[in-house]
Amino acid sequence: MKRMLLFLFLLGLLLAACGPTPDISAVTPPYLDTGIDPEAWAEVPAGEFPYGQHDHMTMVEAYEMMITNVTNEQYGRFLNEALAAEVIRIGDVEVVAGETVQVLYGVAGYYPGDPFDGYEHEEEITAGNKLYMPLAEAGLRLRFDGDQFEPIPEYANHPMTMVSWFGANAYCEFYGYRLPTEVEWEKAARGTELVDGHGLPFPWGTEIEGNQANYYSSFDLFEKLFGKLGNTTPVGLYNGQTYDGYETLDAASPYGLYDMAGNVWQWTGDDYPNQHYRYLRGGSLYSYEVDLRVWKNNSASPTYYSPAVGFRCAR
Repeated sequence: MKRMLLFLFLLGLLLAACGPTPDISAVTPPYLDTGIDPEAWAEVPAGEFPYGQHDHMTMVEAYEMMITNVTNEQYGRFLNEALAAEVIRIGDVEVVAGETVQVLYGVAGYYPGDPFDGYEHEEEITAGNKLYMPLAEAGLRLRFDGDQFEPIPEYANHPMTMVSWFGANAYCEFYGYRLPTEVEWEKAARGTELVDGHGLPFPWGTEIEGNQANYYSSFDLFEKLFGKLGNTTPVGLYNGQTYDGYETLDAASPYGLYDMAGNVWQWTGDDYPNQHYRYLRGGSLYSYEVDLRVWKNNSASPTYYSPAVGFRCAR
C-alpha cells in the first residue's frame, strides 16, 4: 500500500510538471508608463569594440538603433498603414518550416526570397507571401476588428511579440530602416568598455540583479503583483524608477538602449551563406541569467514566432 501511495504521489508530480505553460493572456496587468520613448533612437559611433565571448576587436561603421523594442502600439500602426497601402493581406497563409507545412490565418506580405546555394540541410526560401504574424493564437496583444488593428491598451507599450522574422523585417523596411546585424546589435548592447581586459558581459556591467531585467528567475514586477505569469514587461521598465514599491536599477546599455538583456529575444538581419536560419539576440523572460550575456545568440527559421520574440530596427 505504501508503495502504491508513493507511486501515485510521484505520478501526480510528473503530471503536474508536464502541465501546460501558463496562458500569458489569462491575466491582464495594469498599464505602466515607464517614461521611455519608444520612438527615440540612439547613435552608435564608428569604431572597434570587443565582439563575442573572446572579445575579438571588431570594427563597425556608425549607425543608429531604436532605444527600445518595437511596441504593440507601433506594430499595430504599421499594420494599419501597410493595410491602407495594400502591401499586406489578411487571410490563410501557407507556412513552410523544414518538412512541416501549415496553413495559418494571419497577416502576410511579399518577400523576394533569399539566395539559395543548395548546401546540405539548407532550405530554399522562395519569393512569395510570408506570414508576418498569426491572428488566431493566444499571446497576441493586438486586436483586429476586420478593418483596423489596435493594441490591447494595457499592453500598448510592451514589446511586439508573435512576429516572424519576415514580419520584423517588413516593419523595418516599410519605414526605410532595417534589422541590425549581429555585430551591430552587440556593440549597441555592450559598448567599448573593457573591465580587466574583457568586454562587458551585460549591457550595464559585469553582474546581474533581479531588478535589472525580465528573465526567468528575476521575479519581476508583474510576477510580484500577479504571481508567476511568464509575462513581458513594458519597454524601458528597468530605468531606475520605482513602480508600486518595486525599485528597478537603471539597466540601459552604454548608448542608452533598454531591454538589451531579457524580456524578449530580438531578431537580427544577417542572412548567412548556406543557412536558412535567422539569428536572435538578448535572451528573454524565459531565459536564465547565462543566456542574457551579450554574446549569446539563438537561431530559428524566419517563419518562427513566439510570445518571447520581438525586434528593434537600425538605420
